[in-house]
Amino acid sequence: MSADGLMRVVVATKNRGKLTELRALLDGVRVGGRLLELVGIDQAGVDLPDVEETGTTYVANALLKARAIAAKTGLATLADDSGLEVDALDGAPGVHSARYAGDAGPSANTHKLLHVMERLEERSARFRCAIVFLASPTAEPCIVEAVCEGAIAHIARGAGGFGYDPIFQVAREELALLGRTDARTMSELSEDEKNVISHRGRAVRALRAALDAEV
Repeated sequence: MSADGLMRVVVATKNRGKLTELRALLDGVRVGGRLLELVGIDQAGVDLPDVEETGTTYVANALLKARAIAAKTGLATLADDSGLEVDALDGAPGVHSARYAGDAGPSANTHKLLHVMERLEERSARFRCAIVFLASPTAEPCIVEAVCEGAIAHIARGAGGFGYDPIFQVAREELALLGRTDARTMSELSEDEKNVISHRGRAVRALRAALDAEV
């Protein structure tokens, strides 16, 4: 914690898009009277370890990252692990979503998934997110999870978001919460719309509620 009324929280990500989303979703949250100040790994001011995500669940991987970074920095830490689960692929890519195509990056992941599903009619899928917050290296973790239902589109659409967003066709029931009746991928939603229904948006709101309850 800092003397200026802020609690510096190291977010276990180098993904600028994810960090921006989390900052917007956690804007104004206080813990123990301190306003959260989220910083990415590249802003933490120390060399942080690359944590091998060996867990078999999103929660396990988020815990690995949060605990390793909290131990290294001595600061509060927030870590999330999320992925895309495709029913026709028995839940794959799941916890391996970020490296579905090896280390080739998000575009390669998307192309591989579209190729694998090219001849499949069953395309239902969901985004799932687990978030772990540690107020200190020795604190009990606050853990939340959430999902967003949808399907895999046949082609990528939209310029917003990141990762699998351009090929994730949001379910009608989810879009109805936004007052929409048109078909949209996650990338075709505004940032505000996405934050209302996304797996990460829902998980962060659950985290906000949990942190408020602890005050």
